[in-house]
Amino acid sequence: MVFALIYPNWDFSGSVYFGCREPHFPLELGYSKALLERAGHRAEIIDAHLEGLSPSAVRERVEALSPDFIVVTTAPGYLFWRCPQPELRVPMLLLRSLQDMEARKVVVGPHCSVTPAAALKKLGADIAVMGEPETVLAELAEKGLPDIKSISYKTSSGIKAQAGPRATDMSMLPAVKWPAEYIERHKHHHHRFGACTDGPGADVEASRGCPYSCTFCAKREFRNNYRRRPLPVVLEEIDRLISNGVEYVYFIDEIFMPDRELLEALSVRNLSFGIQTRIDLWKPEMLELLGAAGCVSIEAGIESVTEEGRALLGKRCSATTIELVNLLAAAKKGVQFVQSTLLNAHTDSPESVEEWRSRLLDAGVWANRPVPLFPYPGSEEYSRRWGEPDDNAWERAHDYYINANRSFSDIQDDRPAAMKELEEYESN
Repeated sequence: MVFALIYPNWDFSGSVYFGCREPHFPLELGYSKALLERAGHRAEIIDAHLEGLSPSAVRERVEALSPDFIVVTTAPGYLFWRCPQPELRVPMLLLRSLQDMEARKVVVGPHCSVTPAAALKKLGADIAVMGEPETVLAELAEKGLPDIKSISYKTSSGIKAQAGPRATDMSMLPAVKWPAEYIERHKHHHHRFGACTDGPGADVEASRGCPYSCTFCAKREFRNNYRRRPLPVVLEEIDRLISNGVEYVYFIDEIFMPDRELLEALSVRNLSFGIQTRIDLWKPEMLELLGAAGCVSIEAGIESVTEEGRALLGKRCSATTIELVNLLAAAKKGVQFVQSTLLNAHTDSPESVEEWRSRLLDAGVWANRPVPLFPYPGSEEYSRRWGEPDDNAWERAHDYYINANRSFSDIQDDRPAAMKELEEYESN
């Protein structure tokens, strides 16, 4: 069987999306390609975002492959599955251009995992994968649809969903082998500020999931339970990247845990890296090792500047506010850029936020102004307000968000457009 694995050319104009807009490695497709090829199938990744391909240019690539399956992601990479753009404009336009092709259309991503029926209807696809797609795609080539768990698909009597979302056994995922010319084109160093080099940057996953259940985090249907990849496999992937000129990697792990063995292995490699983590999990000794291992960027989720606010968000943070300040300051001694991320959950006074920011800025730590909390379908925040997500969940959350807030993230200059306007967008 032949699979065309497509990473769309993302366009976030008018969107509430506040994630990075640069091209990232589509790790979910990289893993899937490796497993499909291991099973004897042919799989090709078409990275329309990196190459700036229009839907018609993507179609030309797909036609040349004559695939049996066309797979399209609905969000910009695993790094942003927990905070994707609510609208499906870009994959809708892409799949519309491929609609008359005979291959089965498969969609993967957070929208398919949380609201599979709505995703199928909007996208005009045949099959939606619920959860993590790597092991599901190979089964599509080998089994009938009724025998495959974690998919939703169209039948003569409507849309049928089978079992719950898939969680991949991380020990099954090999080291991804990206082509040298593909690596060379990735110049972006995610969340790296200050001194950069001309060498390419890359995304790597050392673990997946998180043992915490914060109310704002939409991870229940995908990337939920904490799992580590085998260290030898992670290092094999990193060493291959280094041999192809990569000088910086960003660990996309939801929560980069203190891991002495991994940090010691990184410390003997000529590599800089960035992470996202909870600073309350780190002790000063491990923060020192983190900096010595090559870490140059930390994004630490604090969310609220008060113990009460963090408790309301389900953070289960045992550290006091002063202890968090001290840990962030300690991290900055060995790491070039440290950021404490705040959400605006309407629990902190403006005065307490500015006091917090002033303390950290004095220590050289960046503290953003609070970003409004988006109630993502699949998060506890959404369920508290409206119950379990239905086919209108993304529209409901989006409408609430833009009507409840006057300002949004720092990268949004204009007021976001309505969902209907975004998804009715026609490409020229």
